[in-house]
Amino acid sequence: MDFSEILSKRRMVRHLTADPIDPSALQRVLSAALKAPSAGFTQGQSFVVITQPDMRKQISALLDEEAYSNGQYAFLSTAPALVIPCISEAAYHRRYQEPDKVLEDGSEEEWPYPFWHMDIGCAIMLLLLAVVNEGLAAAFVEVSVKNRQVLWDLLQIPEEVTPVGVIPIGHPGPYPPSPRLKSRRMPERERIHWESWGSSAQ
Repeated sequence: MDFSEILSKRRMVRHLTADPIDPSALQRVLSAALKAPSAGFTQGQSFVVITQPDMRKQISALLDEEAYSNGQYAFLSTAPALVIPCISEAAYHRRYQEPDKVLEDGSEEEWPYPFWHMDIGCAIMLLLLAVVNEGLAAAFVEVSVKNRQVLWDLLQIPEEVTPVGVIPIGHPGPYPPSPRLKSRRMPERERIHWESWGSSAQ
């Protein structure tokens, strides 16, 4: 699929069928996500993949699936696969205390902003684009602080690794496109600023 076509088709889809997906397609999607950049090549991003039905139902109940679709569509409990993207802040601190990254005085450099947040976002976006390339659909559901501890225990995730959300992957169900999509998309001139913030013209 052409890249511009992938971009045009990428949507958060909250109606997925229970039809099985090709395991090799799922593996390609995950492999694509692992190609995301990471500061210092830390590779602190990781993924937990859930395909077992009972576990999918437990996670769907935990995240209150009905609240996201007003009880109209199933997308967590029916999706053949749930992917939980995770990030380890501790891995970045360890990496930047190594000899080739540490400052001259032996200290770790100050982070202008948490690069691990950016890196897991990059990995998630690659995953979402790869999903479209496979002819599949996906959505993203955030994990609250309260639910995070439950996921840690349920999935036996190490304490230093933080689950940041749940991504259901499957075949899209009949879901009417939102009439708000076009009306809510801001014009490019309001979001792209050439040379200075006050200019929108190239």
